[in-house]
Order: sequence, then structure tokens, then C-alpha cells
Amino acid sequence: MKKRKYRRLSGREREEISRGLASGAGMVEIATRIGRDRGTVSREVGRNSGRSGYRAFSARNRARASASSRKLGKRILAGRAPLREYVTKKLVARWSPEQIVKTLEREYPRDMSMRISHEAIYQYIYVLPRGSLKQSLIKGLRQERAWRRKRYKGRKSEETRGKIANMLSIEERPAEVAARTVPGHWEGDLIMGKHKRTALGTLVERTTRYTMLVPLKAKDAETVRKEYARALRSLPRDLAKTLTYDQGKEMSEHKQFTIDTGITVYFAHPGSPWERGTNENTNGLIRQFFPKGTEFDKVPLRDIRRAQVLLNDRPRKVLDYEKPFEAFTRLVALNS
Repeated sequence: MKKRKYRRLSGREREEISRGLASGAGMVEIATRIGRDRGTVSREVGRNSGRSGYRAFSARNRARASASSRKLGKRILAGRAPLREYVTKKLVARWSPEQIVKTLEREYPRDMSMRISHEAIYQYIYVLPRGSLKQSLIKGLRQERAWRRKRYKGRKSEETRGKIANMLSIEERPAEVAARTVPGHWEGDLIMGKHKRTALGTLVERTTRYTMLVPLKAKDAETVRKEYARALRSLPRDLAKTLTYDQGKEMSEHKQFTIDTGITVYFAHPGSPWERGTNENTNGLIRQFFPKGTEFDKVPLRDIRRAQVLLNDRPRKVLDYEKPFEAFTRLVALNS
């Protein structure tokens, strides 16, 4: 059966809804009167002040304003092919509309044809017809954020996994790490795969937000130690000074890791993800590429490398819209 095309409510239909509500009629009865689905009427009333506050005139004006706004992004991009291609390419690469807008201003400072607001980009995406293009663009707007536990001023959360021997607490970490004034201080974590059988290592530099994704054949302490050491040893010594980690057992060989790399490991308090906020936020961005349920032992190395490149090639608001790759490369050049 052919699906009927949706028609927007007319002024006459809105007047009939208003009269029906005033007489005390129910949603089903009103919907029957105007030949509409009950859900259509219910949504119309709900987004326009409810039964007691619904007014046909106000509802019509609000609908017109909303329709005009939705068409804005489509109108701008439809007439500017270079801008449309730029925006689409960046959305596919998981850039946010705000990142796109700020980078356009930097890359095309005098070209007003390469200008658009982030609101117009959002509207452009949502007025697209359903299909693979719309789905791929919407993915760039989604960020799975790890639930952040409430910070208690009193006693720290109890750790149930047992203590790691000879830990250095985050409280002993140099002040320059917290201040982010000196580069070379990293945060690390594991992103778990399906049923926690596999994992992907993540390392984030606190000053530049440069991210390294570390493929792992296993998630035991020895494997994690060796692979993290391999990744960090590829950097200039001044850009790999400390690592802040949670109290996961995969970092139980931290002393040998320090011997191998010269990098001191500090451990956050249990149940305190905000103490590694940079890493927690980055893990949320990484989940755009590897959603929950990913089996990392089946992910090709090229896909992991591609995700790392895309993450570091995004302009970041916290860096005044500089890219992590740009910021980190500048530091590498200074320390080479």
C-alpha cells in the first residue's frame, strides 16, 4: 500500500481543534472531525501550550516560523555547492556544526559565500529525506557521554576490585599536570568491547587533546603494559612524562611500565572519572566510531588508524578551534 504524504495542518483544522478543546471534546473525537490521526492532534496540542492554552492563531504562527527556520539551511546550501560539499564532508568525518562554522571562519576569512550558522547546518540535516545520507550526517551529531557520578565531598567511593600494589595517588601528581601548562602528561583507559571480552586502549595528551588509539590482542596487564609502552616510546621524551590512570587491574604492572618508559603512573581515586575528565570525554567521542558492542578483535587495524586520524583532525573548542594534530605537531617540532 502506498504511503500517504504528510500534510501540514491548515488554519481551518487548527480552528476546529481549538473549538473542540473549548467544548471539552477528546483527542479521538477531534481527530475524527478533521480526518486526522489522533497522534497528530495530540502532538499539535502538546507543543502549543496544552488543552487549556491552545490558540489556533498562535499555533499557526509558531508553525510558520518553524517551517521557515527548517528551510533556511537547505536554501543556503542548495545555492552554494562549494559550501555544501565542505559541510557534508566534515559532517561525514564526525565534525560538529560548531566546529565546521569556526573552521570556515579561519580558512575563508574574506569569503562570505563560505559562511553558515551552526543552526542552519542542523536544520539542513533534519530536512533531508530519510536515507543513508541523512543517517551518515546525523552520526556526526551524536556523542555518547559516559555517565558522570555525583561528586561527594565526603568519603570516596569504595573500591571493590582490590588495591594495586605500590600505587602513586593522583594527589602526588605534580601541580603542572593539573594546570595543563606543560605538555607531555597523558591520561589512559580501556574502551571495552562486547561482553568485555576485548578492548581498545586510549591515550590522550592533556594539553593538546592529541589521542592515540592502542590496538590490544588481549586486555591483561602484560599486554597493556607492552602496547602502551610501545605507543608512548615513539614520542619525544619531553612529550611523554606522566600517565594518569584509573585503578583497573590492567595497569597492575605500572612499576615495570615506568622502568621501560621513564613515565610515572598516577592513579585516580576509585569512582572518580572526573579526575581523568579529558580521557572520559575523548572516550565518548571514540564511541562514535566504535559503539558499544564492538568486537575489537574483529576491527581491522586500518579502521582504528583512520578513527585516530579523524579524531585528531577535528578542530576543538577547548583549543580555540585548533586541531589536536596541529597543536601536537607543533610541540613535536619544538622538542625534536
